Amino acid sequence: MIWHLYIMAAMYIIAGVMHFIKPRVYGAIMPPYIPFKKAMVFWSGVAEVVLGVGLLFDTTRVFAVWGIILMLLIFFTVHIDMITNEKHKGKFPAWLLWLRLPLQFLLMYWAYQYL
Repeated sequence: MIWHLYIMAAMYIIAGVMHFIKPRVYGAIMPPYIPFKKAMVFWSGVAEVVLGVGLLFDTTRVFAVWGIILMLLIFFTVHIDMITNEKHKGKFPAWLLWLRLPLQFLLMYWAYQYL
């Protein structure tokens, strides 16, 4: 395997673990229309860990790549809400919130390279 695949896998595994370490941070940025925030934080963390680990094995890599792409598409709702929601303004620099949108596409493209 190539080193950048390990980097990607580690990135998702670490991000997923952070859902368990700092669940309130993730719950606070979820849009208000998402129900069961604690459960959603937990299960999105599980998904990130499982998909990150899935990247490491030939037999699960294709599933993991498509799962990551789908997950990143779903996470767009959080990023859009953070840009438009008044409660987030001032907590994060606007340029950073806007930068996350094209970053999602770059992360999807990066994952797609492993199909």
